[in-house]
Amino acid sequence: MLAAVITNDETDGGRRRPLRLLLGLLLLGVLASALVLLAPGLLSSLRTEDGSLLWRPECVVETSEGEVGLDRDEAQLATTAVALLARGVEAPDTSGIDAAVLQWLANGPPEDAGPSLTCRGSAASDLQEQQLGVTGLTPRAEQLREAMTEVFGDQTLGGFASGGVDQGHGADSTHYDGRAIDIFFRPVTEENRRNGWILAHWLVAHAADLNIQYVIFDDRFWSVHGSRGQWQDYDAPEPRNEILRHLDHVHVDVLGGGSD
Repeated sequence: MLAAVITNDETDGGRRRPLRLLLGLLLLGVLASALVLLAPGLLSSLRTEDGSLLWRPECVVETSEGEVGLDRDEAQLATTAVALLARGVEAPDTSGIDAAVLQWLANGPPEDAGPSLTCRGSAASDLQEQQLGVTGLTPRAEQLREAMTEVFGDQTLGGFASGGVDQGHGADSTHYDGRAIDIFFRPVTEENRRNGWILAHWLVAHAADLNIQYVIFDDRFWSVHGSRGQWQDYDAPEPRNEILRHLDHVHVDVLGGGSD
């Protein structure tokens, strides 16, 4: 009797196996079909209007081979190395960074300097409001000036003066608060544009450490308040004015603290 029961159970189990396998294959087929139908919609929901994925690394460099993601430390190292090499100064070791990234940051896209590096913004929320110092800059802006000088050497600067400035800029300009610096690259040439972008990229990579709020250059602006850190088109009040379009200088300002 026991032997008969075992035999019958084994027989029933043997019959069930092909049926289970068939059902499993049918289920896989249904799932695969659903994925084919739904995948485009799912991917579209994960993309922004410009076609890029919602999830992005801290920093991204556009190269001829596509986007290359960098963490903040890598972006700071790469932009600093490129800036020092442009001055003919010994640069730190960048062997761990894609050579295409360094080339793109140094030269930009062929025949068009343009923005190549973006970093996500993250504004500190606990900063205290600061007053002008003896140079006409707030301590945070002075720290920024010193950091730039350490990497880029002496530059042609403007937009601030001892005692502060009260004219020459828009009504709500951060220059009047001593929070903004203009770094000039004159005349407007392709070489100066590339040098300006080397600085602009360095500023964006170091924005979190230096409490940078805005970088404006060459008809583009970057804002710490933009969580994705993309460069945006800058609409100058006078489109024919190369100064107001920031073609001949990089504008950078720092957070004011308090309510900003």
